[in-house]
This record gives sequence, structure tokens and C-alpha cells, in this order.
Amino acid sequence: MFASPFRAMTALWWSVLLLISAVLGWALTALHLPAGVLLGCMLAGIVLSSQEIRLGIPTTLFALAQGVVGCLMAKSLQPSTLAKVASDWPIFLGATFSIVAASAALGWLLMHRQVFPGTTAVWGLAPGAASAMVLMAEAYGADVRLVAFMQYLRVAVVTAVAALVAHFWTTRAAPMTPEVHWFAVINPGDLGWTLLLAFAVSSIAGWLHIPGGPMVVPLVLGAALQAMGWLVIELPPALLAVSYAVIGWSIGLRFTRAILRHALRALPAVLGSIFALMGVGLVIAVGLTQWAGHDPLTAYLASSPGGADSVAIIAATSAVDAGFVMAMQLARFLMVLVLGPRVSKFVATQSRTDR
Repeated sequence: MFASPFRAMTALWWSVLLLISAVLGWALTALHLPAGVLLGCMLAGIVLSSQEIRLGIPTTLFALAQGVVGCLMAKSLQPSTLAKVASDWPIFLGATFSIVAASAALGWLLMHRQVFPGTTAVWGLAPGAASAMVLMAEAYGADVRLVAFMQYLRVAVVTAVAALVAHFWTTRAAPMTPEVHWFAVINPGDLGWTLLLAFAVSSIAGWLHIPGGPMVVPLVLGAALQAMGWLVIELPPALLAVSYAVIGWSIGLRFTRAILRHALRALPAVLGSIFALMGVGLVIAVGLTQWAGHDPLTAYLASSPGGADSVAIIAATSAVDAGFVMAMQLARFLMVLVLGPRVSKFVATQSRTDR
């Protein structure tokens, strides 16, 4: 009796979310903004969640979308790209370590100045693997609300800025974003194996609670199968668009009014730290341009400290060396998963010792 009106209201708000997302996604795409669907859905989610309209993306659906993006990244990691990664491993290691070290230093500074309690600042600025960092932060006693606020604000800000940079750079110096061929001919067999990889493997990785697994496992497995010539990755534009929308909503719908109000006092410091971290990424991008010979936009996206999935989407819809961007993002993503908790715990322990 009481559930029916509730379901009706939920369906109504989902309809509103879809409408706003469609309008914003179309407008941003019409402006040739990379990842227009992702940004439009993210902004629509923020609009509704800030009004205390509680909608959420099912965990399984989010895992499936990550699996599709993982396959998208794997498709860009051709054998030639992997060979370049192997030959340039000092660049990858140095750039990735610099971002992780900068995030730890900025987190320690916020914690030392008592902007946030305990280890919250350190966990909140750990670059990449936002959902995994939130879960790990809770295990170490940090304020999960503030960690979530910092993590998803970082992803939102970096994603928006990266999309704007890609838009203005390609408009000025390169061709427009690649044209989408909605009705391109696709091999049904290749599509079937790709869907099996994206959906089945991501579901298993999520069920096993592997941090970042729904995206990383299909990525690694897909890249390996592709390199051996056993798989041709086929991803229809419509499937990519739906996956972009799900990831955009998953980011935007987390910004509840309660979290925003709770973090309002520290907002200037958080934004300052995020832009400082982006500044470190910009310095690394300059180094990649000067010493490794990459074009500026490719270098910027490769060193951008945003979510690996959102940056991958921007790279895939921009005129850049997507393979190098994917490889660099993957290297940083894996390093954060392995070293992030240890670095964060070490910095937090040192801070308590200093006091």
C-alpha cells in the first residue's frame, strides 16, 4: 500500500534525471566537448542529489559500466603501445610516483593544519580508485563522509577541467573530436566475446571485492587476449554512451546536501589541494612533452589525477594518443591500489608521532 507511491516518486525522479541528463549530454556533445554524455549525466546527478533527491546506481550496474570502460581502455593498448610502455618504464614509474607522493604531502599538510580530523585528509586526496579509497578509509577510522566528499569532488573537478582543456585544445590546434558512427557494421562474434569479457569478468571481480577489479580485470585480460590475437574488442557507440551515463550518474548522485554542508567550511582548502595536485600533473605533462616527445594534450590527460575511467572516456573521445593515456592512467591506478593505503597510513602515523 505504502510502497506503491514511493515507487511512483522514484520512477518520476528517474524520469527527471534522464530528461536533464539527455538535455545536458546533447548540449555538451553538440559543443564538441569530449565526454559530453559523462559530464551531462554527472551534472544532472549533482543537481538532483543537492536537492536531497535520493537516487543511486546499483552496484552491479556500475560494475558492468566499469567493465565496458575497461574494455575500451584495453582496445587502446595495442602491442605497439605496450612495447613503448615497457621501453619507457622509468617515465611511467617517475610520473606515477610523483602524483602519489604529492597527494600524500598535501594530505599531510591539511591534516597538520587540522583542516580535517585524523587521517581523513590523507585518504581523501589519494589519487584514483575513489570508491576503493573510501572503503579503505573507513577501515582505518577516517570520516567516510569527508573522504567521499574529497574523492568525488576531485574526480568531478579533474574530469570537468580535463574535458574543457581537451575541447579548447582540439578546437585550436587539432581536428574536432572523433565522429561517432552510430550504425557502423560490427562483427556479432567479436561483440559477443567482448560483452562476455565486459560483463561476466567485471561481475566476478566485483563479487570477489577486488579493489577496482570491475574495470582493471577486464582491462588487463582484454589487453592480454588482444595482444595474443585471440580477441577483437568491439564496442558499439550506444553501449559506450550508456556506460558513460552510468559512470556520470554514479559520480554526481553522491553529492548529497548533507555532505556538502558538512564540508563547506573546508571547501576552499580542499579545492586548493585539488588544484595543487592538478598543478603537479601539469608539471609532469610538461616533462612528458619536452623529454618524451608527446603532444601537450596527450601528456596532460596521461598525467591528470582524475578517475581512470572518466579520463579514459575523455581520451577516447579526443584526438590524442589514447593508448599512451590509458597506459599511464593504468600504471597510476595500479600503483595507488598497491601503495596508496601504505603511504597514507605511514603519513598519518608520522603526523601522530610529531604531535
